[in-house]
Amino acid sequence: QVQLVESGGGLVQPGGSLRLSCASSGSILSINVMGWYRQAPGKQREWVATIVRSGDTNYADSVKGRFTISRDNAKNTMYLQMNNLKPEDTAVYYCYANNNLLSWGQGTQVTVSS
Repeated sequence: QVQLVESGGGLVQPGGSLRLSCASSGSILSINVMGWYRQAPGKQREWVATIVRSGDTNYADSVKGRFTISRDNAKNTMYLQMNNLKPEDTAVYYCYANNNLLSWGQGTQVTVSS
């Protein structure tokens, strides 16, 4: 099981961009599935995107075409590039890694507001 630490959140205006990072304490080379969830105030945690070891990706319909998930195995880091942000993207974003053992980060706040 690895320790995950998110960073890159903050306050951004609608239409702006942010890049979230999820740094692992260990190698991610052999981790089968990594991804992102988010949780808005008063709402359930919502799946955002997934990337598997082969590099294949999958996205929630609400972010498709605006968000891009990627992983850099050499840096043991996963990313979420978020473009054209909307107020409804406001949430705490959590990264996870699933390699038979499930690990979660502590979350990073993203606020989209003018």
